[in-house]
Formats: sequence, C-alpha cells, structure tokens
Amino acid sequence: MSKLKGLILTEGMHGMISQAEGLAKALDLNFFHEKIKLNNFWSFIPPKFTPIKKFVFKNEIKEDFDIIISCGRKSVIPSIYLKKNSKKKVFNIHIQNPKVKLGNFDIIIAPQHDNLIGDNVIESKGAIHYLTLDEIEENGHYLSNKIDTQKEIATLILGGPNKYYKYSKKNIENIFSLIDQDFISKNFQLIVIPSIRTPKNIIQLAKNSFKKNHLVIEHVDKKAYLSGLNLAKYIIVTCDSSSMISEAALTGKPIYVAQIPSSINDYRFQRFRNLFKELNIIRDLGSNIENWNYKPLDESNRTASEVKKKLF
Repeated sequence: MSKLKGLILTEGMHGMISQAEGLAKALDLNFFHEKIKLNNFWSFIPPKFTPIKKFVFKNEIKEDFDIIISCGRKSVIPSIYLKKNSKKKVFNIHIQNPKVKLGNFDIIIAPQHDNLIGDNVIESKGAIHYLTLDEIEENGHYLSNKIDTQKEIATLILGGPNKYYKYSKKNIENIFSLIDQDFISKNFQLIVIPSIRTPKNIIQLAKNSFKKNHLVIEHVDKKAYLSGLNLAKYIIVTCDSSSMISEAALTGKPIYVAQIPSSINDYRFQRFRNLFKELNIIRDLGSNIENWNYKPLDESNRTASEVKKKLF
C-alpha cells in the first residue's frame, strides 16, 4: 500500500517546522513543505476575521496531497481553504490553537498547557517535534574529536530573543555565570549549541566567556545539536524555547532551564514549565546539581498514534 501524501504549511520558523515535520514523520507520510506567504495586509489580520478565500495567500500548490498539517497563525486560512476546495477528501490537522472554530479542522494538536478543549483536540505534553532517538544516537560521535572525552559534558542550547525574553548582555552573562558556578567549577566541559534565532553577538559572548577549553558551535548545525544532546550528562536550555526543551526531553536526561526575566506576561511559558517540573523533567538552572530520571518524552509518536485512530 502506497504512503499517504502530506502537505505541511508553516510560516517557516524552526519550531513550527519541527512540530509539523515531526508529526508527518511519525505518521509515515510522503510530505512536502510550503512556507505560507499571505497577501498584503492579511498578514496582520487575525484568522477569525479573515475570509476563507484564495486571495488571502500567494502560494500556488500544484502537488497532490491527502493530509494537511498546518502550524502557526498564517497557515490557518490556507489549510481550511485547501481542504474545502479540494476535489477529493482531504484530512486537515492543525498544531497549536488556531483561534477559529475548531470544527474547521479534523484534528487539532495543542499543548496541554494551552487548556484547549474540544472533541477533535489531542493534547500534547509540550511541543511535538522532528527529532528521534535513533538520529541522536547516530550523530553522537559528530563532536567527539572536539571534546575532552575524560570530562563529563554539559550542553547549553541557546534560543533567541522574542517579545517575552530579551537577550541583553546582562541577562546572558547571568546565565553564563550560573553555568560557570554549577558546572565548569566542577570540571565539566561545556558544549554551546546556537539556534537559528541566536544573535551573533551572543555566540561571540559565549566564545569570550568560555575560552578554548570549551566548545562553542558558531553556526546552526543539526548534527552538532544532535551530538550535543547525545554526549551531554546534563542539558541546559534557555527558557524562551518550549520546542527545544521538549526536544531535549526526548533524551530522558536531566534538563536545567536557564531563566531570563520576562518583559511581558509569560504565563503560557510558565504553565509549560510548571507541567514539565511536575513530570520531573526540568529544574531551574542555579539549583543544586543532581541526577534524576524520567521516562523519555516522545509526544510525536504518541500523538501520531491517536491521529491514526481518526484518519478518514
């Protein structure tokens, strides 16, 4: 039996692509990705006030598809439109709260901390994503020749500034100081992994702060990211990225969250982190360094199994 064909619609940001592709992989789809581009001022209009019309978006999608997986505000209207105007039956799934009538989608996958309730809603603990344990294991040795294999490793995963958290020099130096106090002073070697959102000046600040005895990856490198997760005894992730914290939770390793003071109310992030604390997955950086265990969190495959029960 041939695989179902999937169309992924996102705004092109890493977190959205990771979630949508993670679900597509877990569903074993042949999929392709469209970065949604909205016309004119529709980029600024909430979906609930936007007509379900083709003139809203620029994309011309010629390939065939059976399932749409959308993620992000801009993908809401295109997903609904393409389903309604397809010549065949199409199943559409939206990841995150679409903020329109839930019945526009066959399934909505929303994080538990969003408290979204509906007959077609599947809750995930944190964000689903595209990483797999096999990938992490396969790339484990990618950085091995660049580290001191006699030392224990702490891997720092850096996100980037957003409207909630500012990557000021002071905020990041506070994080680096805690890492120095909690890990480097105890003879750990540090691996620093940037994301696509990490400012260049923050990568340079890491190089200046941790010198040659530690490894600072200067560019986005997925293999380095996977290897850093594999080699680490402890993982440290900045608080701005629920996606990267969720990805790290796949390893089952202790995760410390590096806090940054919020610029505006960050209650959704706080609810997410409180849930992960209850699940014994994360603790705040600056706590005593301890070992603890939890069941690796693989929400992509768990939610995919729920989706499969409802497909068509």
